[in-house]
Amino acid sequence: MADAVADAAAKLQLGDTPAPSENGAKLQLDEETGEWVSKGELKKRLAKRAKKALKEKNKDTSDAATALKTAQDAVATKRPKEKTEEAAIDPDAMFKQGFLNDVFNERPEKQVFTRFPPEPNGFLHIGHAKAIAVNFGFARYHGGKCYLRFDDTNPEAEEEVYFTAIEEMVRWLGFEPYKITYSSDNFDKLYELAEKLITLDKAYVCRCGDDEIKLQRGGEKGTSTRYRCKHAEQTVEENIQQFRDMRDGKYKPREAFLRMKQDITDGNPQMWDLAAYRVLDKPHHRTGPKWKIYPTYDFTHCLCDSFEGITHSLCTTEFFLSRTSYEWLNKQLVDFQPIQREYGRLSISGTLLSKRKLKELVEKKYVRGWDDPRLYTLIAVRRRGVPPGAILEFVNELGVTTTNSIIQISRFEQTIRRYLERTVPRLMLVLDPVPVVIEDADEFDGTKVMVPFSPKTPAMGDHKIKFTKTVYIDRSDFREVDSKDYFRLAPGKTVGLLQAPFPIKATSFTKDEATGKVTEIRAVFDRETKKPKTFIQWVAAGEGSGSRKCEVRLHNALFKSENPAAAEGGYLNDINPNSEVVYPDAMIESGFDEIRARAPWPEAAGEDKLGKGGPESVRFQGMRVAYFAMDSDSTDDNIVLNRIVSLKEDKEKS
Repeated sequence: MADAVADAAAKLQLGDTPAPSENGAKLQLDEETGEWVSKGELKKRLAKRAKKALKEKNKDTSDAATALKTAQDAVATKRPKEKTEEAAIDPDAMFKQGFLNDVFNERPEKQVFTRFPPEPNGFLHIGHAKAIAVNFGFARYHGGKCYLRFDDTNPEAEEEVYFTAIEEMVRWLGFEPYKITYSSDNFDKLYELAEKLITLDKAYVCRCGDDEIKLQRGGEKGTSTRYRCKHAEQTVEENIQQFRDMRDGKYKPREAFLRMKQDITDGNPQMWDLAAYRVLDKPHHRTGPKWKIYPTYDFTHCLCDSFEGITHSLCTTEFFLSRTSYEWLNKQLVDFQPIQREYGRLSISGTLLSKRKLKELVEKKYVRGWDDPRLYTLIAVRRRGVPPGAILEFVNELGVTTTNSIIQISRFEQTIRRYLERTVPRLMLVLDPVPVVIEDADEFDGTKVMVPFSPKTPAMGDHKIKFTKTVYIDRSDFREVDSKDYFRLAPGKTVGLLQAPFPIKATSFTKDEATGKVTEIRAVFDRETKKPKTFIQWVAAGEGSGSRKCEVRLHNALFKSENPAAAEGGYLNDINPNSEVVYPDAMIESGFDEIRARAPWPEAAGEDKLGKGGPESVRFQGMRVAYFAMDSDSTDDNIVLNRIVSLKEDKEKS
């Protein structure tokens, strides 16, 4: 026994990882319970579960030998699966095949130009990530260029904070705009083309009210005969003069519009004499008070595409009907003709993406802000710690078709989980620490243990942590009363500590009489048990250990239902009261400081080199707990962590 102690002490002092035959080198994750166990113990558990599952499925079968064989086969099938790592998906898959490949083949260009044209009137959400990936990715794959064009034609809703956030999100996702342009750059040119459209007798100034325009378009239900506005009969000279009067501020908002003279009899509503210009008495953030009139999206977008030489104008299917008016207007006024093609938009169920509804959540303090990790704005997803590479992988996995996608949050999180599994290091963290005093650990107190950052990725390196006589374990890993189906620490029961010299056995515990909570556990080394059934994580205690106290925020779904917008009593009545659970006194091991210094984890997309990325780029797996990232509320002295995703969907420790 003395030799065993000496060997263990020597290994700790040298900082070596324990030999493969001892102390956790052969540990494997029991995915059902979240516990690290020996290979033999995992085999027994899998066999037992397989046998039980077979009995439940075949209650009428009495052939025990057949059942046992099937159970053993199930174990054999499961083992290799654990060793198989999922390969990363081809990042260019969605451009090589399917819809986007067809679009390129429809118009193969040596020099491809695309654009991402957001309206700067709100923060981008997860659905916009697809639009960014499609437009920038399409251009990159074909050796072309992509503009970031701000469609800033509505000064009533635009703010500088949105311009800044949108550009940040594009770069965070790993894309570099060819140029950053603004629709307002073209206001003079657009005005000239509007007058040209009038002179071609293809536009007129309409002074009808909303009710009259509805009647012209078929009435409230669209069942009456459509007819053209009487103002369409005005002469070109009259329309030019009235349009200039609009420009000069002689009309108030909604008193006059410039409408395109299209085809009111066409079955497509986008040809029913759409508005081209409207009066807005609002200074523009870039042009100031110069303009009293502003072009509409339907007039601006297609023309700006032509100005910039956009070869492939890629947008979502909500603009499918707009393709007709897009092509009609360009053919009237410009030589270069882009093609517009439409793909299905991406939405997430179980949450809200509406700017109006999100604004109410923010203003009424249901969430911390637009970047609250429970939201699905891109700034919120970033703060939560989701890597940009995982978002791009998610979009690529889904592919691009003409069908709109409404994806469950769990599907999104599964992609994130797989991505993090292969790209971030592992650390030991306890959410609700309780001290364990190992009474016979004096000889090991203060010795160092060498621990890999990832057993699957040696390139991540390793680090030393101190082993101390007193360690913290998670309160959930101790029970006052033992039971046969419980495999962690309890009085008289043995459990392994990851990378520790020996397993420990609890001998006693003390409680706070007022709260009933366990305040300290006493234990000794179990020097006889070579392979405990379960191993748990721990964090060293005491000054000089390098361990840090931190606040951990576990974020759950903000809403209780899959469709909060349709919830009884409204979406505010659907808010999950347990959407955030905070552990203010969690403890994390000393390896955190090295992880922080070496961020980002991983180096990918817009976080592609050392030091590039915010606090959320400090990512790691808290072993047996979840994946975490550092929150922007963190300071040098107060670390705040956000849970990115759980280790396994809807699984809890036994």
